[in-house]
Amino acid sequence: WLINAANLKGPTDYSRLLYYKRSKRLLLAVCIPRSMAIPIAILDCDLLLHGRGSKILDRFDLDSVSDNFLLTNFGFPRDFILYLVDLLREALCRRTQRSRAISPEVQVLAALGFYTSGSFQTSMGDTIGISQASMSRCVSNVTRALVEKAPQFITFNREPSFEEFERVAGFPGVLGVLDCVQVAIKAPNSEDSTYVNKKGFHSVACQLVCDARGLLLSTETHWPGGLEDTIVLERSAVHKHLQDNKEGWLLGDGRYPLRKWLMTPVERPESPAEFQYNLAHVATHEIVDRTFRAIQTRFRCLDGTKGYLQYSPEKSSSILLACCVLHNISLQSGLDAWTLERTEPLEQPKILDQKPEDRDSEAEELRKQIIHKHFS
Repeated sequence: WLINAANLKGPTDYSRLLYYKRSKRLLLAVCIPRSMAIPIAILDCDLLLHGRGSKILDRFDLDSVSDNFLLTNFGFPRDFILYLVDLLREALCRRTQRSRAISPEVQVLAALGFYTSGSFQTSMGDTIGISQASMSRCVSNVTRALVEKAPQFITFNREPSFEEFERVAGFPGVLGVLDCVQVAIKAPNSEDSTYVNKKGFHSVACQLVCDARGLLLSTETHWPGGLEDTIVLERSAVHKHLQDNKEGWLLGDGRYPLRKWLMTPVERPESPAEFQYNLAHVATHEIVDRTFRAIQTRFRCLDGTKGYLQYSPEKSSSILLACCVLHNISLQSGLDAWTLERTEPLEQPKILDQKPEDRDSEAEELRKQIIHKHFS
């Protein structure tokens, strides 16, 4: 009876096949003699159900389910999922050169299911016909494949969106908006306090730069959460890339030092023009906050509702980067990023006192010119 389940075909029999899979331990205990106890230990229900000769285990057929089912369970429409499968197919097949490999389609669905739900629930594995252990391997494979694609989809090598930024609140010359966010992770095995952030929990720090549409231009996810934002910036590729830039600037909040390539709010605004500059700065800078909140909304594995990421800092950083790559791919595919709008009125920004050694007289003069020319 169990072996005959391997011959079931079509959507009608699929649910029965999953039932047999969930019942594998009981069935094996009933059907197999006690004298075969040692072979039982190494039997794989997938092998019984699908047969040793199959090279690819097609547990789940995309054509057998509705568009609404895919969107509800995996967070993305069918066309996007198919595009993603084609994009990652070579890398996923390269990593699964085994006689019984899981198909790229199932691997992508497993990863999307985890990214968007935040858990390896048995029900998700049952939906696509794989075990929790296989779910974990699929997520690892897809995460590595997406990280390899990061330079292709997250890059500063795009036309500056000066006009798009200026339409937001009238702030000129903006190349991108900068922020550093924290994503909670489980405590590393070693007693490494560098991952304990100011709020007292373990995290990885992620430095983001995005354009006016929320498209990520730079994403660095590998920093320990205990590092100050300014230190992360000083050590980042963004700092090296832009410190000699003479065309435009990033916007950073009051945690960052003022630089010619990094405009920050005025510490103690006095004139109407300075107040207006600060309000325009806040309205424009909040794009990066909204972008990360949109990423967390779409990828629930990052928002903490299902608990911290239960991985090492290195793997957590890779998962975070993979979600950022997916964010950019989805934007470039025409999917809407903005799920959260501003609900509170704009306020003057909170600014940390700058150390004397952090002051840059040339940058201060440049900011005065911007205020005088565009906000007076």
